[in-house]
Amino acid sequence: MVSFTLDDEQEALRQTVAEFAREVVAPVIGGFYERAEFPYEIVAKMGKLGLFGLPFPEDYGGMGGDFFAFCLALHELARVDSSVAITLEAAVALGATPIYRFGSPAQRERWLPELCQGERLAAFGLTEPGGGSDIPGGMRTTARLDGGQWIVDGSKAFITNSGTSITSVVTVLAKTGPAAGDRSSRRPEISAIIVPAGTPGFTVGPEYSKVGWCASDTRELAFSGCRVPAENLLGGLGRGYAQFLQTLDEGRVALAALSAGLAQGCVDESLRYAAQRVAFGQQIGRYQAIQFKIADMEARAQAARLAWYDAAARIVAGAPFKKQAAIAKLTGSNAAMDNARDATQIFGGYGYMNEFPVARFYRDAKVLEIGEGTSEVQRMIIARQLGLDGRA
Repeated sequence: MVSFTLDDEQEALRQTVAEFAREVVAPVIGGFYERAEFPYEIVAKMGKLGLFGLPFPEDYGGMGGDFFAFCLALHELARVDSSVAITLEAAVALGATPIYRFGSPAQRERWLPELCQGERLAAFGLTEPGGGSDIPGGMRTTARLDGGQWIVDGSKAFITNSGTSITSVVTVLAKTGPAAGDRSSRRPEISAIIVPAGTPGFTVGPEYSKVGWCASDTRELAFSGCRVPAENLLGGLGRGYAQFLQTLDEGRVALAALSAGLAQGCVDESLRYAAQRVAFGQQIGRYQAIQFKIADMEARAQAARLAWYDAAARIVAGAPFKKQAAIAKLTGSNAAMDNARDATQIFGGYGYMNEFPVARFYRDAKVLEIGEGTSEVQRMIIARQLGLDGRA
């Protein structure tokens, strides 16, 4: 029989992160959110807890865990707040993982120890202002070799963790040559370049004014004659696009875990409120309309959790997971958005007040249908994996 029960070590991790979220994050995160302030104190405590090093070997200061353990931590954090969860998700899945997976021994030794300890953060420079989901077709950022250095020119948009005072590095995807072979594909040679924070010619824009994720760091980046050593190439020349696809597939599973956590957080808050709020002479949880709404919310959260469990388990086992990653991302983001809307309705007027977590959940949920591949892109991936490509 297939079991979806966590083993003792996984359950211990889940309880530890859940307790941290309740006791450390929950009491103060509302203030950071309202001030649109990055929670450095919380991030430092997450680092001491070992969360940034969860899936990395102890040789680099990591915890020696796996991708499933990392997703489990994201799920529990997001039950309380998504800003801290996305900070962890982007720092690990998008920031440190490409360096660990594709970096040279020297690159790993230089960057990973501080990243695994949470003392520094890494970012992934992918999206461009005019690119959207068409990454290769919309890419305008370029990098060219000159005298043993890469010269990077261009811009990136919506880059998480790119402008904090503890950001150490941004991995930038850039065109390093024209399309090779069949030019009808219109895919240029794309490579990944490591750009350290503070490099001359690398400018970090102001923090975006966002609808949600208000306690996370998201910025636009500009590169103008930005020079870095030739050895800052991450992986092989022209391998950046393939590396990006693998990184994003795994990142989608991580974001699915975060989404499922938000969906479950909506259930948690609604259950508490339904037991406390009295209307027309009794607790609102006694009314069938509220019971049915919360029952639907729990069903969505359960489906979302099992979807990311499946995809993350496949990653750990080394099995194919592209379709399962897309299903998990689509299922999780749908559950988060639907549950946030229903939780806000259950809370009524109070659900529209920022002092209540469900208001933050509602504001945070929408971006989950957009970031790391829109819901439309996930449907395209699923259809193609089913053989419904549609191309001649």
